[in-house]
Amino acid sequence: MLNKAELPMQRPRSAVRVQSYQLIRSLHLYASMASLLVVLFFAATGITLNHPDWAFGNTAKSHTYTGTLPAGWKVGDQVNWLEVAESLRAAHGLRGRVSDTFAEGDEASISFRGPGYAADAFIQPDGQYTLKVTLQGPVAVLNDLHKGRDAGSAWAWVIDLSGGFLLLVALTGLGLSLYLRKTRKAALLTLLVGTLLALGLAWLAI
Repeated sequence: MLNKAELPMQRPRSAVRVQSYQLIRSLHLYASMASLLVVLFFAATGITLNHPDWAFGNTAKSHTYTGTLPAGWKVGDQVNWLEVAESLRAAHGLRGRVSDTFAEGDEASISFRGPGYAADAFIQPDGQYTLKVTLQGPVAVLNDLHKGRDAGSAWAWVIDLSGGFLLLVALTGLGLSLYLRKTRKAALLTLLVGTLLALGLAWLAI
């Protein structure tokens, strides 16, 4: 049995243990709630990415337009890409970001990209152009968002923050399991089995 002299030594340890458990539990709870939507999003789009042959929502529509760029699209031998991009946006309601420009000899082209969206304009020396716009289905849009393809820097931050939240949820979940004596061994055994299974499958895939 513990004597009275030992009691003050045990109380601080117990208090620290309780406070750390409450902190980990709070972090796990609020991180889970904050990342619930993104977890559902990346889980669902992970499945659709793994099955590109699934046809639902993947129909693509293409449209072709022709026109002539206004004067000033070219200064000497230099293409004014800002003028070209803004003129095409205004004329055809293009969206997405300018991802590529090319000009050499009599050939010039500009491309716009966004999630599930592509627009490519091929420009002749006299300013006449042919524009092809391709619109992917909603599933392709979500898949591109999952990968961060042509989604811009703001969405890249969303992906990074989502990864941080998921990492926090996983680590705090592991921390909570270490505090539960009755299920600690079973939780660690499950962790070990799951890790070995994942590594085995990764090895087979490689």
